[in-house]
Amino acid sequence: MVATPAPTVARAPLKPAALVPDAAPWQHDAAVALLAHVQRLTAPNPGRMTGPGTNSYLVGSVATGYVVIDPGPHDPAHLQRLLAAAGADVRAIVCTHSHPDHAPGAYPLQALVMAAGRPKPPVLGLPSAVTARAHSHFVPERALADGERLQLHDPDGQPRHTLLALHTPGHAANHVCLLLEEDGLLFSGDHILNGSTTVIDPPDGDMDAYLASLQRLWVLCDAAGVRAILPAHGRVLGESATAIAQLVQHRLRREAKIARVLAAHPDADLDTWVAHAYDDVSPELWPVARRSLLAHLRRLDPSLFARVMDQASVGPSLTPPGQTAERPATPRPAP
Repeated sequence: MVATPAPTVARAPLKPAALVPDAAPWQHDAAVALLAHVQRLTAPNPGRMTGPGTNSYLVGSVATGYVVIDPGPHDPAHLQRLLAAAGADVRAIVCTHSHPDHAPGAYPLQALVMAAGRPKPPVLGLPSAVTARAHSHFVPERALADGERLQLHDPDGQPRHTLLALHTPGHAANHVCLLLEEDGLLFSGDHILNGSTTVIDPPDGDMDAYLASLQRLWVLCDAAGVRAILPAHGRVLGESATAIAQLVQHRLRREAKIARVLAAHPDADLDTWVAHAYDDVSPELWPVARRSLLAHLRRLDPSLFARVMDQASVGPSLTPPGQTAERPATPRPAP
């Protein structure tokens, strides 16, 4: 595993391989091959907010070793399956962010690799910010630089697989996406999901930053030829630029609706705003919608946002210790 600030590929670019159709039933016992060198292993943490579970990805092969992206929760059986899928040859462990369904498995997986007699793989990502909730505290062994490239090499020393790290704050202050450059595949973590939009939970979540990061990824789709998005929850997304554009449009439509509700009910409380602004969403999701409404409010009226945060109980953590929560289990109108 070599980290470089710029591309070092010496051989001619490889033609991207075709992705395997992503239509098989969800299962947690074995990795699913999306390409010969990209596997997805879904953690057994399904739920209303995690969908089928957290997708851990393995990039690499027997010849190059593997990078594990998002090892998931500290689930011993899941980590053992990741270890087996990589033949214990894990060269690096990368966390897209520090939420408890993504990062807690990192250091236990590292310990398993070392116990199998392999060199210690570094745990990479970004440290959690001071705004993160207690259950999302995370310190990687090394922080990934924006634009840094992680490379896996063939036995002859030639680079084979290159992951470009991209800082994408918004869902979390320490969120990172990864682009597999040779294949045009974007590992989007929780920044882009399939079947639901990401919850933006202030203060660690920031809607301005989220939309700016989406814009960056949209530009990347054309500049780097991104052909598919591999999210941390849900199936592979094709038509990458279109998917991102639709997500931005959804956010801005929701924000416009919230602005109309605030104008019509300026003296109402947070629950009333949610009921009107999210009247197309099941009431069981309104506690989550409260968080996203606050994120939009921060953009629309920072002083009102500050007053609401000071005066009202805005609800408990979306993800209490021992529970994972990121997205609805089935597609439905999203916050």
